[in-house]
Amino acid sequence: VKSCEEKKANTTSTEKNENPFLSDCNNMCIKAGKPVIYLYPEEEQNVEVQLDFKGELIAEYPKYDESIGGWSVTAFSNGRLINHKDNREYSYLFWEGAFDEPLDIDMTKGFVVKGNHTREFLQDILPKIGLLPHEYNEFIVYWYPLMQDSPYNYIHFTGDEYTSVAPLAISPEPDSMLRVFMMYKGMEEKIEVEPQIFDNFDRRGFSVVEWGGAEFK
Repeated sequence: VKSCEEKKANTTSTEKNENPFLSDCNNMCIKAGKPVIYLYPEEEQNVEVQLDFKGELIAEYPKYDESIGGWSVTAFSNGRLINHKDNREYSYLFWEGAFDEPLDIDMTKGFVVKGNHTREFLQDILPKIGLLPHEYNEFIVYWYPLMQDSPYNYIHFTGDEYTSVAPLAISPEPDSMLRVFMMYKGMEEKIEVEPQIFDNFDRRGFSVVEWGGAEFK
């Protein structure tokens, strides 16, 4: 099996562009940083979450149960979880991993934000995507310190490019699911990209929310 580094040369963008930064980004190896999964059933119920990650898992909390390919928990409507493997309480399911190969992303779309404006940008955009305050605050606390010192940040929120290589199978099936995965790269100069537009997220019934991110490396 070829490594991510070995596959770089054969990876091309879905959109051709003349900006060398955008071309280079799509050939960079990606590590998924702190994806966390929140479960919000309408009432207490047992839930099984299976993650079929196309890459190498680096860390999980609680520990990933190899026998089921994920986690088995009792979930409560306020998001509290009891993990069946160790009978301990958790706020969410955490995992981190390295993708087998670069994601094929349209790098002509996204946002370019000054480093010292990144906090305010995330406070504005994440609720529009569908995250609640306690979710986007945890997102910002994790990612903003890594982004604030760059003159600019190129930011792109992925869709199927991410979910297709990290599919989740959840039983019982949720009524609504939102998976937010941000990719970013610090930049010295501003470039022009087309702003992304997001569909409204209808949070209803048993809802599942995930957020995570990665830096282009």
